[in-house]
Amino acid sequence: MAENTQNPAAGNQPAKPKPAAPGAPKPAAPAAARPAAPAAAKPQAPKAEAAPSGVYKPPVDRAEANPYKDSKVGVVGSWLQERFSVVMPILDYVKKKEVPRHRLSFWYYFGGLGLFFFMIQIVTGLLLLQYYKPTGTEAFSSFVFIQKEVPFGWLIRQVHAWSANLMILMLFIHMFSTFFMKSYRKPRELMWVSGFILLALSLGFGFTGYLLPWNELAFFATQVGTEVPKVAPGGAFMVEILRGGADVSPETLTRMFSLHVVLLPGLVLLLLTAHLTLVQILGTSAPIGYKEAGLIKGYDKFFPTFLAKDGIGWMLGFALVIYLAVMFPWGIGVKADPLTPAPVGIKPEWYFWAQFQLLKDFKFEGGELVAIILFTLGGVAWLLVPFFDRQASRDQKSPIFTVFGLLVLAFLLVNTYRVYLEYGW
Repeated sequence: MAENTQNPAAGNQPAKPKPAAPGAPKPAAPAAARPAAPAAAKPQAPKAEAAPSGVYKPPVDRAEANPYKDSKVGVVGSWLQERFSVVMPILDYVKKKEVPRHRLSFWYYFGGLGLFFFMIQIVTGLLLLQYYKPTGTEAFSSFVFIQKEVPFGWLIRQVHAWSANLMILMLFIHMFSTFFMKSYRKPRELMWVSGFILLALSLGFGFTGYLLPWNELAFFATQVGTEVPKVAPGGAFMVEILRGGADVSPETLTRMFSLHVVLLPGLVLLLLTAHLTLVQILGTSAPIGYKEAGLIKGYDKFFPTFLAKDGIGWMLGFALVIYLAVMFPWGIGVKADPLTPAPVGIKPEWYFWAQFQLLKDFKFEGGELVAIILFTLGGVAWLLVPFFDRQASRDQKSPIFTVFGLLVLAFLLVNTYRVYLEYGW
């Protein structure tokens, strides 16, 4: 048998298929080997979508933008709810708040009266600012122009002056009623602290506003009042900053004006917001032992019952300030002249009479410094009473602090009356 010398590897290759005859069906393509079925995949936990930065962020269930959209209110109420839905829980809380009723609950309204007179101060002060000029040459003339030429200017000025005095009076009453009912006890310590600072700032309103008419009485009273701190360490430096120089001058008027209309109102608004927020959060307390003794007659809804009663008090307060403005107007006085001697009987406003009398009593050498130290220590002790009175914090009566409050009240009333007997109103 002859060898295949043409293609030695031909015997190892498969024979090529012959071409199919015309009309014959095409042969089926050889089936490719199927891969083995993969094992059943284990269930995996769904992966949270990663943030673009690669930091994992869990899914967040966002609250409804307007949870009150289905509430049954009118068109106007629905419109307001949709835009102010964030504050609606606050209004709901105010509606649920209650104020206890008992035989001393009428003292609660004096704080609201103080707030009302402060609002009158803001409105009338803004009106007076339209005509008042805080310069040494024009202050008194603009003051006279308001009194005599501006339509109802005299009434606005009188209402402003009387509401300032009534505001401070209401705050004093509110402070002592709060003290004797021990409403400063835990957890209301910061309510007391913020209220005391508000009273101090209100006294600052009275002191800085007293000079603005730039009349003779205001000029020399400010000169006497600013002399007192000089005896304290560093007091001379502070007085020079307050006066704008060594003596009371038109520069002092400008500084008092800026304190009266810019700095003090800003501080008062901040403290007042904090104080009212604490009042709403912590609520109104009853005197110690009243609840256990069954002396609570019931509870009034803060809104609208208590606010309605408060509104009645505000209307009575407004009627009082109008009556005082018309029947007992404050005088204009004489323009200030630094070269003239001080008139006889110079004294501060009535809410400084007790301190003024104590300074007069301490006539010995160094007595003014002793009086200033006593004022400072007494004020700090009064401010920190809630932290000292541990018995009241445990809802127990604390007669020692009650006696302390009575002594402070007696000091203020007796010395004020002594100044009135000597100088008159």
